[in-house]
Amino acid sequence: MTQAPGPTSTLSPADADEPPNAPAPAPAPKSSRPRLAAWREAHPTAARVLRDGTTVLAAVLVLAAMVLPNRMHLRPAQFTRIPVEALLGGVVLMTLPRRWRLVAAWAGGLVLGLLTVLNFFDMGFYEFLGRRFDIVIDWVLLGDARSYLNDTVGKGGTTAVLIGAAALIVVLVVLIALAVVRLSELLARHRHITGRTLLVLSMVWMTCTVLGLRIDGVPIASQHTIALARSRAQAVQDTLRDEREFAKTAKADAFGDTPPSQLVPDLRGKDMIFTFIESYGRSAIEDPVMAPGVDKTLATSTAALDKAGFHAKSGWLTSATYGGSSWLGHSTFLSGLWIDNQNRYRTVTNSDHLSLTKAFKKTGDWDTVGIMPGVQKGWPEAKFYGLDKVYNAFQMGYEGPKFSWSTMPDQYALESFQRLEHSKKRDKPLMSEIILTSSHQPWAPIPKMVGWDQVGDGSVYDAIEKAGKDPGDVFYDSTKVKQEYGKSIQYSVTALTQFLQRYGDDDTVLVFLGDHQPVAKVSGDGADHQVPVSIVAKDPKVLDKIADWRFTDGLRPAKNAPVWRMSSFRDRFLTAYGSTPHPSKG
Repeated sequence: MTQAPGPTSTLSPADADEPPNAPAPAPAPKSSRPRLAAWREAHPTAARVLRDGTTVLAAVLVLAAMVLPNRMHLRPAQFTRIPVEALLGGVVLMTLPRRWRLVAAWAGGLVLGLLTVLNFFDMGFYEFLGRRFDIVIDWVLLGDARSYLNDTVGKGGTTAVLIGAAALIVVLVVLIALAVVRLSELLARHRHITGRTLLVLSMVWMTCTVLGLRIDGVPIASQHTIALARSRAQAVQDTLRDEREFAKTAKADAFGDTPPSQLVPDLRGKDMIFTFIESYGRSAIEDPVMAPGVDKTLATSTAALDKAGFHAKSGWLTSATYGGSSWLGHSTFLSGLWIDNQNRYRTVTNSDHLSLTKAFKKTGDWDTVGIMPGVQKGWPEAKFYGLDKVYNAFQMGYEGPKFSWSTMPDQYALESFQRLEHSKKRDKPLMSEIILTSSHQPWAPIPKMVGWDQVGDGSVYDAIEKAGKDPGDVFYDSTKVKQEYGKSIQYSVTALTQFLQRYGDDDTVLVFLGDHQPVAKVSGDGADHQVPVSIVAKDPKVLDKIADWRFTDGLRPAKNAPVWRMSSFRDRFLTAYGSTPHPSKG
């Protein structure tokens, strides 16, 4: 007997063991293809334009980085060069296996990015200091740059600038590296076309090199990046070697062992004042924008001094610094050594080398004091300069406003010097070093002269500061910045010479000079490093001692007045006033 067939089952064998109420299986996922790939497939034309555009931008960025000059003033011809670095790099990246190609591309891109950042550092240094950035010793100057920004744009603005600058540096380096990697992949995918193109460009490069072909004076065949990298490597070696050699130079001193009684005997009994005027350069006297006002002030001041019984002789000195780093000019003038970088400055100020001001202290016949309105922290250099007492920005009782970077007007600093030291009765004459700061960039706002009896605690300057010009409106306007710089020099010279007329006597001797030229925006590209120097006294014997210097009578040096290196002044001055050389061997 056969069993009757039952109803047909709809379950698959795999479902045979499932319970009757089992949930339905989840639906299969949609394609796992990346969204970007899907977008490319859906929009092929846009994707191709984006891909090709990105590649073109990468090529432009890399080529621009390879030919970018390290000076601020750019010309189109500088970007029409054929960089040999691109040809060599293309050959290497085209032939390497993929793994090593990526390593080489990333490494080369990062190096190129860092060199580009250093080029931008060079641009800033050439613009403000007249020289390139030294990667060994110039990092310390970034702290001074930050202080300068604090004084000009405030702490909030400084923080924003620093964060923005750091972000730009990182982004620039990464973008250049990514661009090199992208181009390396393109070169590898099209080896045959790349090889032929590189061959043709190499022949063009060699032809341009042999024939010396140029566009607007710029060679078409370029080795710019290689040359910069080589020069930076050489600069590092030179800096390290200079540090070792200068340490020996600083120990040798023509007057190092001169007995106290044989130092400046012809100035015994004189009140000596050595004064530096910030950024007082030759351009202030000869540039057609600034010169009319400054020259008029020098002529008026010379006449006023003559009327008061003072006479002056003036010449030129070539400063060891330019645009900034005033302390290098101060130390060069007073040490008799060429101090053109921070390493040399640290070396000499930590040595026993005889500075000009210390020579007066060494005699034991002078009290010595420093008036330093620009010093706002500890200043151990006072020992090197032989100063018994130093008044910094917080020790002169000033209650008025800052004038941008300058902590107080020059007139106030000089009146404080009179009140705190110069007016006091003492058993010895006084030797003082005074740093005047009102002519420091950005030259806005600028203080104005007030009655000397109205200076008080400096509150009188509140209204003057508020009515002054905004730094941003002045510093970035090529004409205004020159005009305001000239006014600041007029103010500083007027304050100093009026001080001498008011408080000087028969035994007062003033030596004053500029520490360096102003930045290139004011003095011009390629300006010399020359600054005026003047010696002023009532006693005719003081100026008779330097008759053979052939300096110009008055406060304005003649165009053909002698020009000396600033480092030569110390020995000339000591010799002129009777000092006897006794060299130290170190």
